[in-house]
Amino acid sequence: MANYYNIDDILAEEEFVPVVFHKAANGVIIDPSSETNSVEQGAKVELPLWLAQDLYLRQAISISVPACFNQRTRLEIQADAACVDLKSRSPYFYEFGCKIAPLVGDKTIEILLLSAFKIRYKEILTKAYTAAYTTASKFLTLLTKEESNLYEAAQVSMSAFKKWRMGGPRLQRASVLGRKRRSFE
Repeated sequence: MANYYNIDDILAEEEFVPVVFHKAANGVIIDPSSETNSVEQGAKVELPLWLAQDLYLRQAISISVPACFNQRTRLEIQADAACVDLKSRSPYFYEFGCKIAPLVGDKTIEILLLSAFKIRYKEILTKAYTAAYTTASKFLTLLTKEESNLYEAAQVSMSAFKKWRMGGPRLQRASVLGRKRRSFE
């Protein structure tokens, strides 16, 4: 279930997943160009994750592993995760992966997400702290929404640190500690 107030969570659940219907469904419009308002048993279609989750819980469908977690993506991540364009596969790659893994029963998705994030995390922080804008702009096109947020947070942190180090306010005693204490006799 999506976090009602979190737009990123809502958008992550809009990703399409391949499903197979176990039961026929009447009064359903999957394809507006279709002549009938029904889905036959065994029909293979793509549905948004939020709808697929509900139908899966009702045991009306089975969900297949989405294309963004296919064997090709896994091999590319194993080869060099920092250079893989995860954004083109899914803008919410990690969140989508966490939501889809229990539904498809594939434990390797969780391992894939963890290994990709570990490698890319180091690269993101390194680029955020050291890279010039021209080098970083090419790198930013490869980042998912979660990674872009991490990159921006690292840059804000670094600029705040530089500001503090170059003469910003130093640690000071709290104003509460400077006042005399009253005795309560």
